Amino acid sequence: MFTGIVEELGEIVRSTETGDDSALVAIRGPLVTSDARHGDSIAVNGVCLTVVDVDGGVFTADVMGETLRRTALGALRPGDPVNLERAAALNSRLGGHLVQGHVDGVGEIVVREPAAQWETVRFRLPAGLARYVVEKGSITVDGVSLTVAEAGDDWFSVGLIPTTLKLTVLGSKQVGDPVNLEVDVLAKYVERLLGDRSAGGAR
Repeated sequence: MFTGIVEELGEIVRSTETGDDSALVAIRGPLVTSDARHGDSIAVNGVCLTVVDVDGGVFTADVMGETLRRTALGALRPGDPVNLERAAALNSRLGGHLVQGHVDGVGEIVVREPAAQWETVRFRLPAGLARYVVEKGSITVDGVSLTVAEAGDDWFSVGLIPTTLKLTVLGSKQVGDPVNLEVDVLAKYVERLLGDRSAGGAR
């Protein structure tokens, strides 16, 4: 479990195909690897990956074909920056919201509107995710916990403060770039519970 508060801007070192539609990815992140061990979880652009090995501030993780197909990780190349966050500790503050690191779909930046102190960014939503996105609700974009400013049938927008622009990959991404999206898991649970209740009432 994560909180969507990025700890470090890391970098893809290399990606090696390992056969069977998978890859071994090496990522530089001195902060997140300072106490990392084999088996720990680190979110990379919002995708929960399991640490295989740590060496000199670089950790490696196996990325399965399913993850490569359903997230934007497959588009990353050596030298690309990535948002990194270690799994939340039970005694830490919850600065963002509950994030699982399970990407629901890949969105796309469609508009960037700079302002004096912040920037408004609009994203295209994959089909089927719009029902989980509400104005003033939470959403995770490339591992960053954000508040939805506006929401439409197939899009949503957020406001990015200077800190987010400076310390995460969202500051450098351009119109047309893909982003990993994770909707608020509470919305999915509520939908399931209400659906089960309706089905039960019908019976």
